[in-house]
Amino acid sequence: MTGLHERHLAVSPAWLALYYRHPLELTHGEGRHVWDADGNRYLDFFGGILTTMTAHALPEVTKAVSEQAGRLIHSSTLYLNRPMVELAERIATLSGIPDARVFFTTSGTEANDTALLLATAYRGSNQILAMRNSYHGRSFSAVSITGNTSWSPTSLSPLQTLYVHGGVRSRGPYAELSDEHFIKACVADLEDLLGHTRNPAALIAEPVQGVGGFTAPPDGLYAAFREVLDRHGILWISDEVQTGWGRTGDHFWGWQAHAASGPPDILTFAKGIGNGMSIGGVVARADVMNCLDANSISTFGGSPVTMAAGLANLSYLLEHDLQGNARRVGGLLIERLRAVGARSPAVREVRGRGLMIGIELVKPGTDEADPEAAAAVLEAARAGGLLIGKGGGHDTSVLRIAPPLSLTVAEAEEGAEILGEALRAAT
Repeated sequence: MTGLHERHLAVSPAWLALYYRHPLELTHGEGRHVWDADGNRYLDFFGGILTTMTAHALPEVTKAVSEQAGRLIHSSTLYLNRPMVELAERIATLSGIPDARVFFTTSGTEANDTALLLATAYRGSNQILAMRNSYHGRSFSAVSITGNTSWSPTSLSPLQTLYVHGGVRSRGPYAELSDEHFIKACVADLEDLLGHTRNPAALIAEPVQGVGGFTAPPDGLYAAFREVLDRHGILWISDEVQTGWGRTGDHFWGWQAHAASGPPDILTFAKGIGNGMSIGGVVARADVMNCLDANSISTFGGSPVTMAAGLANLSYLLEHDLQGNARRVGGLLIERLRAVGARSPAVREVRGRGLMIGIELVKPGTDEADPEAAAAVLEAARAGGLLIGKGGGHDTSVLRIAPPLSLTVAEAEEGAEILGEALRAAT
């Protein structure tokens, strides 16, 4: 155990997890690579949990942060803030939500917290519909709508949460159905659930479940849900903390895979927009955003420095068509990983979209999740020079792969090869 690791354990909560038997201290990065304190270089296929979205040490972002920090670091939302207004204007337009208003926070957890506040105030109800296997953050209200018990440490809650089928396509009671019949069954489940409730405020859903193992319903599920929700006046919150900004390749936002319903009433975002800087936020229709009848500000949300980073990062992403790159290079990477998975009896499924890919591991010859194998592959990949993540329902048996969106074809090929070797060595 290193001295830094010992010091970490002495002052940190026992529940603050670290990856690897011998945890890494990352010291610097460039592009799609990072280095540890021992000088080892790694190809980064996890990006600080999908947060380093564009590239490590992107010069445009570094320059914007440095220049803004040299002028003014902080002011709070009590003063006019030009970078905040400029970024809000761009996000409002990109969101697709008509007459949109934007409120900045410092994290995805806080963004979802704010969305829940808005929805419950607007509808006069503390009842929330959420998806099974979901994850929405670590605050008291966010864990109360998280349908993954591995990340929900308390049953106490300020909200009454009801869980809906549909976030996981390949497991559960409807897994054997066709996509069309899967959607019909989930809609019927939602209709039945609403027949036993009074006045839900909103449905919150990740278009692709992140911590849950990069699972997703068939395209169109949330459009079908929306028809039901609209009849009851229930709001739809799309949690885009992990799916936003073009990561899925086919779409800029995850909700657009269900676009027949139009945009959500509320959209939350975070992670990738700051490329490592702490930015979260909420976009909502003006009538929803303006429904609060008490004072509310943010001390750190919309910080001039983080807003400057977000503007530079978003400009780079759009000017270099990183969504298109995620679609092209992500398609290649999924193809390579499916070929790798076909050779391993431990791989149940390789799934994903763009540069958001999950590899689900099971005990060979069974359908039983194998979290020990996932931990072993994580270690073996690190030994081979590749950093990946893990997640999954209640068992953490899914390898999570989400490189920066500027990933090259050569890096995708290299990562797939290292991961193939890691699977062979560990399973």
